[in-house]
Amino acid sequence: MSRTTKTAPAGAVEVVRVYDDPGRRPGEHRVLVDRLWPRGVQKAALDYDEWAKDAAPSAELRRWYAHDPARFAEFAGRYRTELGREPGSSAVERLRGRIASGGGRLVLLTATRDVEHSGAAVLRDVLVAEGR
Repeated sequence: MSRTTKTAPAGAVEVVRVYDDPGRRPGEHRVLVDRLWPRGVQKAALDYDEWAKDAAPSAELRRWYAHDPARFAEFAGRYRTELGREPGSSAVERLRGRIASGGGRLVLLTATRDVEHSGAAVLRDVLVAEGR
């Protein structure tokens, strides 16, 4: 991940829980950012453009975190480290390129219950932060 890359304004990237998805809006690029397919959702039923498994936390990190909010700060730091290495860094650069191309809003789809303490929230922050 480039440390000097200028990234998107905060409004250009949104995190949406797949089970609460209001549906596609014009100009969106919708990316599933979970490593595992959401339970109970048929592939044909989810409106998405790509599945970016490489942008998701590793299985090891996900198991360690276990969605424990008390571990979120440590999880976020470890996940940012993962995103700085391959294959995560390529996935981040691809998503940043999508934003930079002026393709509209980027929607990060996730199945997690606690969206604000999720990998998708960390990824959103990485994509919108300047001068990382």
